[in-house]
Amino acid sequence: MAIRTILQYPDPRLRTKAAPVDQVDDGIRTLVDDMLATMYDASGIGLAATQVDVHQRVIVMDVSDNRNDPLVLINPSYVPLDDEREPLQEGCLSIPDYYAEVPRALRVHLKATDRDGNGYELDADGLLAHCIQHECDHLEGVLFVDYLSPLKRDRILKKMQKRQKQEA
Repeated sequence: MAIRTILQYPDPRLRTKAAPVDQVDDGIRTLVDDMLATMYDASGIGLAATQVDVHQRVIVMDVSDNRNDPLVLINPSYVPLDDEREPLQEGCLSIPDYYAEVPRALRVHLKATDRDGNGYELDADGLLAHCIQHECDHLEGVLFVDYLSPLKRDRILKKMQKRQKQEA
């Protein structure tokens, strides 16, 4: 397992729409293992392949308290189970140290494929539902800052650009 570099906002590659995975093979399983290692190393709860500059529909997440219950979503899709929405504070490994409340569906029905190529479905609520929606957004090239007002989004953009100049 290798730790991969996480792209940082406003890198334009984060806006790339991910392609479906045609076949779950050893290459995809290696990507999944690397993504899990990267996510845990960065103390995140979710990571989309887009964030590590691989533009395939692959997500890993772990919202468990003990960080020992990883979930793999290959070619995920979801539908809200009702119209109820709840704002929850979100952050992103591609936009470190910035958080904002984003309203999302309280409950979703997920369809995905696991790391062994088996399809599965589950109903999710709470943090898991929010995480599924956040990470699926990444696969579409959407970031949580896109849900914010232009003023807040611009403020975060300027701070990220300043931070990147200081790190360079």
